[in-house]
Amino acid sequence: MDAGAKFNFMNQIQVNEVGPRDGLQNIDTILNIGERLQLIQSLERAGINSLEVGSFVNPKAVPAMDNTDALLEKLVNSNSDYSVLIPNIYGYELAKINKVKEVCLVLCATESMNKENINKSIKDTIVEFKEIINRAKKDQIKTKIYISVAFECPYEGLVSSEYVYDLTKKFLSYGINEVVIADTIGAGKPDQVKKLFRRLVKDFGPSDFSAHFHDTRQLALSNVKAAMEEGISKFDSCIAGLGGCPFAPGASGNLATEDLVSMLHKEGYETGISEEMLKKSIDLVSNFINLKN
Repeated sequence: MDAGAKFNFMNQIQVNEVGPRDGLQNIDTILNIGERLQLIQSLERAGINSLEVGSFVNPKAVPAMDNTDALLEKLVNSNSDYSVLIPNIYGYELAKINKVKEVCLVLCATESMNKENINKSIKDTIVEFKEIINRAKKDQIKTKIYISVAFECPYEGLVSSEYVYDLTKKFLSYGINEVVIADTIGAGKPDQVKKLFRRLVKDFGPSDFSAHFHDTRQLALSNVKAAMEEGISKFDSCIAGLGGCPFAPGASGNLATEDLVSMLHKEGYETGISEEMLKKSIDLVSNFINLKN
């Protein structure tokens, strides 16, 4: 059976747009609330209904995400699925107060990167995240965790796929709703992607997983195809390929939403997203950035 035949049943692919958070957090230009709102609404008009819209992190560390609470107040009447990134229990409580329906956690698969990102050991992070997951269950808030630097770390080099598997298994046992395998610096290769997802899907099924790729080495689309061949049908992407982790050297360039959608449509998959309308979103965010530079 060829790869196409292997996943023909999976004709609907979910695109999760991370531009309003991951895309904006690592560029020099800081958009105001009105501009962030316009970008989100433009992406929704293009047909995107799953978006990571901001984060509750220290604004001194990530000033672009300041006032996310004010942004959420303007999004209450939307039918889209919004998520926000949180680093700790304090961030969770802010998300809860603001009636967020899904929170995103980030755990790095190496001690060096985790320390750089949230200034905690992996062990301490796991303890805190387990408490967040327990609270979220009671509060009926969905939880998602990014296993960051899942293939390679800018500080420690290659990452053990066995360790990534063990972390994934642990959080699934805690009741996490979704695990995102994140190639934070774009170092993963299709064979690595296939090997990891093949084992995860074999042991846990495909529905609890998604993937987050960077295009640092122009392998993001190849990695998407590799993940799809193993049954993965949910992918992060970022309008205009903006962003990256501000604490990870070499993490430039998220997979561009327009490139992902174009590839999927050419391969015969449905996304519900208009490529023409995406061009308007690209123009919009480009104008915001250019006007301020």
